[in-house]
Amino acid sequence: MRKKRRLVWHLFPSYLLITIFSLVAVTWYATEALQRFYLNQTQQDLQARAHLLEKQIISLLSPLDAEVVDAICKELGQLSATRITVILPDGAVIGDSRDTPRFMDNHANREEVVAALGGGIGKSMRYSNTLQQRMMYVAVPLMKADRVVVVVRTSVSVSSLDEAMNSIRLKIALGVLVIALLAAGVSFYISRRISQPIERIREGAQHFSSGNLAHRLPAVGVEEMAGLAEALNRMAVQLDDRLKTVVRQRNELEAVLSSMLEGVAAVDQNELIIRMNQAAGRMFDCDPSDATGRHIQEVIRNLALQRFVLGALSSGKAVEDDFIVYRGGERVLNVRCSPLFDASNRQIGTLLVISDVTQLRHLENVRSDFVANVSHEIKTPLTAIKGFVETLQQGSVDRREEQERFLDIVLKHVNRLHAILEDLLSLSRIEQENDQNEIQLENGSIKKVVQTAVQVCQPKAAEKNIEVRLDCPAEIATRIDATLLEQALVNLIDNAINYSEQGSTVQVRADRKDSEVIIDITDQGPGIHSRHLPRLFERFYRIDKARSRKLGGTGLGLAIVKHIVQAHGGHVSVDSTLGKGSTFTIHLPA
Repeated sequence: MRKKRRLVWHLFPSYLLITIFSLVAVTWYATEALQRFYLNQTQQDLQARAHLLEKQIISLLSPLDAEVVDAICKELGQLSATRITVILPDGAVIGDSRDTPRFMDNHANREEVVAALGGGIGKSMRYSNTLQQRMMYVAVPLMKADRVVVVVRTSVSVSSLDEAMNSIRLKIALGVLVIALLAAGVSFYISRRISQPIERIREGAQHFSSGNLAHRLPAVGVEEMAGLAEALNRMAVQLDDRLKTVVRQRNELEAVLSSMLEGVAAVDQNELIIRMNQAAGRMFDCDPSDATGRHIQEVIRNLALQRFVLGALSSGKAVEDDFIVYRGGERVLNVRCSPLFDASNRQIGTLLVISDVTQLRHLENVRSDFVANVSHEIKTPLTAIKGFVETLQQGSVDRREEQERFLDIVLKHVNRLHAILEDLLSLSRIEQENDQNEIQLENGSIKKVVQTAVQVCQPKAAEKNIEVRLDCPAEIATRIDATLLEQALVNLIDNAINYSEQGSTVQVRADRKDSEVIIDITDQGPGIHSRHLPRLFERFYRIDKARSRKLGGTGLGLAIVKHIVQAHGGHVSVDSTLGKGSTFTIHLPA
């Protein structure tokens, strides 16, 4: 690639060449004009000298006295430093101030003589073989009776003129050289004066292009350059402000997208990822920065979701649907696609907003199950109560013993309804107080609460000949609501007794581990299958519904335990082995 020259090396040679050409042209014109002027003056002078001889020469022609004519020519020629030649119409020379006429050639064919014989003033300039130098000749015809009787030719050497002109040309050439050198310096200075501001502007533009918009150009020099520098400085300030605004808006957008719980992804018409936020990256198990520019099939590894996005791209309409994906378990994603338009309102792709609704769908299922379970749990005893009451109203039972048995059954179902409602109210109260931070936690002894719960359950344990063992150091204490924690422990110990065989043992153990207080309730019952463990603490969830009702359970006990422990800032877990028993563990912050 040809190297680009700087502006000064474009301007300087041009200025220098123009200056030198101008000097040469002026010098040539001046010398030529001076030479023409000198030659014209010489011609006029020679013509005047010839006319001065006119009367004397004519007076010597009648009769012709060639010797006197020659003598006059020599005398006057010496006095005027002019060569004077007198020529007859036939070209014969009868007088000459420099040579002997009889030895001279016939001059009839001389250019100036021919012109003079024709009646005009003859002029010529040529090299003289006689004098061996360049001469200027002027021939003047002398007329008598309108007839040329003789031609007087005057001439001078122009060699001195040539020498003078050569000397003048040499001096002018030296002057031109000096002026050219001065002009070169001036041209270079002017070129630099013009190029330097432009170079500063170029350097400033390079600063601007590299992102250094804080750089400022000096507004110096000619008005145009100073104005251009000021305009560029204003442009840099405006551009800097706009870039800062764009960067700020981009950062704000990045912050908004990064902070969103919903996943956001933009896909162009070529099915390539334009942009994706962190939440979408987590949902699709990919790095958002790596996903940019990749095909959706490389990022979204769910065939149904891929088809959904392609359908949204082709239809150009807003669509919404739920999809099940498997990432660390089954997840439910709600995906909404809407057309993505550019500034000219042309569709360039589609925008995906992805929400993880796994918990929401789970809560909806729990709510649905809860409503169904509550309806079932209440409907069953109510149906039984209604049937027995109607039977009694109809008088179908006459015997007192049967009536009392029916009433006992009705009372049993009423008590069951009462227990369900009490547990529901208790659960609702715990949730409400926890949400409103109304549960007051105070430092209390864990052993005291555990002992009270064991004492409450002791009568039922004695009925089944079950030993309840307690192992709790006296020094363990933490922030608790003693009443609620006692209720949770009673529910767990009561369940352990209910599902344990006669003569077995229920172990209640408390201890401090790291930053937790651990309370374990271990039974020797039948154990729980692993498939039931994830839903064990849901409302009305039962493993064996018939046995649970037979034991008087409402299906809300473990749900109450979970919410009480959560109100204390802890959590509850279960570990069970079929045929060996189960261990329920309460984890409280120490």
